[in-house]
Amino acid sequence: MKNLTAVKNVLRLLLPLAGAGLLSTGCQTYQQQNKVIGYWHQGDLTNAFVEASRKVQDNTDNKDTIVWQLEQATVLRAAGRYEDSNKAFDRAQAKIDDYAQKAKVRVGQEAGALLSNQANLAYEGRAYDGIMLNTYMALNYLALGQPDSARPEIIRAYQRQQDAVEENKKRIEKVQDEAAQSKDKAAMDQAEHSQEFRSQVQNSMAGVNDLKVYANYVNPFTVYLDGLYFMANAADNSDLERARKSLERAAGFAENNEYVKQDLAAAEALQNGTRLPPTTYVIFETGCAPERGQIRIDIPIIISRVSYVGAAFPTLQPQGDFPPALTVTAGGASHTTETVASMDSVITLDFKNELPVVITKTIAATVTKAIAAYAINEAARNAGGQQDALGNNVASILTQIGTAAYQMAVNIADTRTWTTLPKEFQVARFPTPADRKIDLTTPNGMKTSVTLVDGTVNVVYVKSITAATPLLVSQFKLK
Repeated sequence: MKNLTAVKNVLRLLLPLAGAGLLSTGCQTYQQQNKVIGYWHQGDLTNAFVEASRKVQDNTDNKDTIVWQLEQATVLRAAGRYEDSNKAFDRAQAKIDDYAQKAKVRVGQEAGALLSNQANLAYEGRAYDGIMLNTYMALNYLALGQPDSARPEIIRAYQRQQDAVEENKKRIEKVQDEAAQSKDKAAMDQAEHSQEFRSQVQNSMAGVNDLKVYANYVNPFTVYLDGLYFMANAADNSDLERARKSLERAAGFAENNEYVKQDLAAAEALQNGTRLPPTTYVIFETGCAPERGQIRIDIPIIISRVSYVGAAFPTLQPQGDFPPALTVTAGGASHTTETVASMDSVITLDFKNELPVVITKTIAATVTKAIAAYAINEAARNAGGQQDALGNNVASILTQIGTAAYQMAVNIADTRTWTTLPKEFQVARFPTPADRKIDLTTPNGMKTSVTLVDGTVNVVYVKSITAATPLLVSQFKLK
């Protein structure tokens, strides 16, 4: 009976922590939950859609709603279901905008996350999510032959880039202010400024530190699309000037891309009264964006009888297995696509900008859980009770095991990320051939023929998920 009483006492002490654990993610990372990406890598859009739709249905209004809506919308877009894709993007956008307007929502959630993990917070959408959401919506409208509906989406995508810098600054300042007022500030500072801790964080970034990065929160493909759209659909001189400025910026980001330089020259010629000749563009989405993994890093907090002070931090995992370029044959000439934007670089910079907030929040949660575990362990040790053959307090031992097990169970990083984004956006441009026929060939010999629709400015949109999956080809006209 004494043993039973001791166990009951331990359970009573652990109830507050266990309750917080039930609110967590079930100890699974997003990668472990995400079956969509497995089908996506296989080019199986049917099952990718089924799985994404199941996830959307299971997460209609919770912390994971946005990320699953984004995955579903992308699969629908790849399948050519542009109207349905935009409906899914609209739902994600409404949720993103709602979070942006309700900062108070974060207060209660983050208090709970101190006893669980950052994956227990609502996924509110990262800066590049919003930018790509509106970019894809614009492309969907263009594919539907609705260029007027594409216009506000392109404008909003551009505006999101402008707003993101200030929003990130405010987010960092808010977290730093909260940390400064914490009663555990000394322990948090000790952990964060430890040379050992900083070294481990730096080592975790080794795989992405060498990537070229763009200006803060700029997506060069969005900038480029802005230039193309306003060049082909200019209503007045201000639109032409906007096109010129966007293409000038895009040329600055893609310094070695001759096609973008040709577009800039074309935009300048239009301002001088020259008409745009029949031109065809091939836009090539290749590969998959980085996924997020996690790494355990020891937090150097010294508290007696706390047996686990490790913390899980997210890492970026760039994806390989993609065609590095596409060869386009038109009118007897060959053209190779060139990179306009690396989503690896876009996402890496966002990841680095977010890292100070992630570190501060994770350390705060780790310290909170460690101190809570210490208090519970001390209470159990001082309560007395039955001893084992070696004279150890049974309740104290069980409590230490329980608190350690709990902390290990909730020690997961927030690995949620929009996995169905591409690795790169590339482009080729050339005079529209007289026979309006082009051939697309990948480096491994996969070939597709396309007959262009009527139009002065034609766009052939090609997506390749992996080197082995078939090319997904669609087209629309800008003019």
